[in-house]
Amino acid sequence: MALMQCGKNILRQIIKDGSSLRNTSSITQPLLYSGHGIRYRKLEVILTTSIEKLGKAGETVKVAPGYFRNHLMPKMLAVPNIEKFAYLVREQRKIYEPKEVEEVRVVPKTEEDKMKDYQIAATRLDNAVLVLRRFITTGNDLREHVTKDELVSEVARQLCIRIEPENLHLPSPLSTLGEFEVPLRLPKSIPLPVGKVQWTLNVKIRRK
Repeated sequence: MALMQCGKNILRQIIKDGSSLRNTSSITQPLLYSGHGIRYRKLEVILTTSIEKLGKAGETVKVAPGYFRNHLMPKMLAVPNIEKFAYLVREQRKIYEPKEVEEVRVVPKTEEDKMKDYQIAATRLDNAVLVLRRFITTGNDLREHVTKDELVSEVARQLCIRIEPENLHLPSPLSTLGEFEVPLRLPKSIPLPVGKVQWTLNVKIRRK
């Protein structure tokens, strides 16, 4: 501002002296250019926040010194474009900028794929042995009988296979210690292994 005022004072003195105006015409034009340069020179700043019609956060833009001094800087909306601040802005954006989420496309399974999954699950059920432990009363009688719902829960826990109570053929709960073959009611579309008549679940109840 001091340079601008000095330029104005020189111009005012030149205009008052008419003879000097003719003699100093060679310096008037450069002086005008110099005055314009000082007045309209803009600052390069880095935006810390996206501002409409100005730019996005992290971008370098040019603004008037007064706009930066009176508006952007007090509200920490921008910082001077020097290496120290540029480094801080870059590091801050690494921390707070949301990471791009890679879109995962789920390919629906075909009927053939589903049938393979059913076949694998049925074979695993048929080959596994489900082990439960129970307190007994007298002899081999269980204090608490084993029901369908409990078998379904144990299949999910021990074998990580989800079945429904309707998939088990268990007319009455298991009430004694021992080994049992519980028939499985699975879709007929699942082919049985050679020599098997039906799918079964092997259950072993031991004393607790």
